[in-house]
Amino acid sequence: SDVNKRQYTNTMSEETMFTGIIEEIGEVLAIEKGQDSARLTIRGPLVCSDARRGSSIAVNGTCLTITDLNEVSFGCDVMAETLNRTALGRLAPGSRVNFERPVSVGDRLGGHIVQGHVDGLAKLVSRTPGDHWETYRFSSPAALSRYIAEKGSIAINGTSLTISAVTPEWFEVSLIPATLTGTVLGALSPADEVNVEVDVIAKYLAALTNKERSC
Repeated sequence: SDVNKRQYTNTMSEETMFTGIIEEIGEVLAIEKGQDSARLTIRGPLVCSDARRGSSIAVNGTCLTITDLNEVSFGCDVMAETLNRTALGRLAPGSRVNFERPVSVGDRLGGHIVQGHVDGLAKLVSRTPGDHWETYRFSSPAALSRYIAEKGSIAINGTSLTISAVTPEWFEVSLIPATLTGTVLGALSPADEVNVEVDVIAKYLAALTNKERSC
């Protein structure tokens, strides 16, 4: 049943880890919207090559579970909670998305620890070209600003990036050509919304600090 599928999706998502290294840019083929959910069909030959029904996949940084699969595309169910808390609800047929498969035991961690649990949304404020890179400035969600630190890690649409500058209102990241062309970030325009996952270590440190203060 759809309820069982959604419960299975939650269970799989909580047990998976990523590193924010994007493997493929996919394309949304279809979206079937229900009252409190949506089913996405997305094209991605690379990630489908070794996937199976029940596999986890990060789509723009959101951990989802594959419920249908063929050689070039897969389907996944998205709950209302995920649609409301991420930018997946803004997708339409033809939208391009970042893909990353879960880390296997023994793999190198090329980025940082990413859970695929989106913490909030940010808007692109500006793009400033440099000699061999572009600086992107994003608005800082008020609830997340305490977790965002200069030289710290952050995942934007599932892409592991290093924060180059930060204020209470915004943060900046610098994107090299490989990131601009190899992820969907290169197609962003000012005012576009992105999924943000802050560093899990920062979240745990904040939780521990709060507990110590309350003792």
